[in-house]
Amino acid sequence: MEVLLRGIKRLGFDLGEEQILLFQRYFQELVDWNTRINLTAITDDREVQIRHFLDSLTVSLVIHRDVLANGTLMDVGSGAGFPGLPLKILWPGLQVTLVESVGKKAAFLRHLTDTLNLEGVQVCNERAETLAHDPHMRETFDVVVSRAVGDLSVLAELSLPFCQLGGRVVAQKKSGIDDELKRAEKAISLLGGALERVETVDMEEIGEPRCLVVLSKETESPSSYPRRPGIPAKRPL
Repeated sequence: MEVLLRGIKRLGFDLGEEQILLFQRYFQELVDWNTRINLTAITDDREVQIRHFLDSLTVSLVIHRDVLANGTLMDVGSGAGFPGLPLKILWPGLQVTLVESVGKKAAFLRHLTDTLNLEGVQVCNERAETLAHDPHMRETFDVVVSRAVGDLSVLAELSLPFCQLGGRVVAQKKSGIDDELKRAEKAISLLGGALERVETVDMEEIGEPRCLVVLSKETESPSSYPRRPGIPAKRPL
């Protein structure tokens, strides 16, 4: 985990011995399960450290420390657990909800959570469009993160309804997103959000610059959103 440790220090954080062991076990389980189900195309040790673990942890740069210490975080479209589970390992007090609609991937997340003995992690095997209308989930989270949910206009509809007022959405994007931000303005405003800032992450270990798009939740999301499963992606706002 040398590459991860070096990158973590560059971000201004540290990993304890137990956390390093958790990341090592995470890697082993990821590679093992990936032989049976399609979790990731990246299985090289060094590349997993960089493109999955370290890249996920950059999200910490734009989340308030009190939220990281004991707040609530939802990861929409979690897949193999990124960025939600690496954030949980780095910040043990964080209460994490992983939303993953694919049953086999959700099974992996449950297995991994049990194997790593992570407390305060909930796995929801549902579509975000459906789950966002659950009163126990709607507008209750301090921060909602996502790294692989397509265009920002779609992500706004799938994530902002989960944010409590004053909360944040953090979307991980590649650089050069000016056009995407412009297209998403209507959706962000309609769902009760506003663009707070775009933080550029430029690290030697990761390579090409990445962007963290931070949306703030300013008003309640209209009850009719998100629309039915599949509609946000087919007909973006």
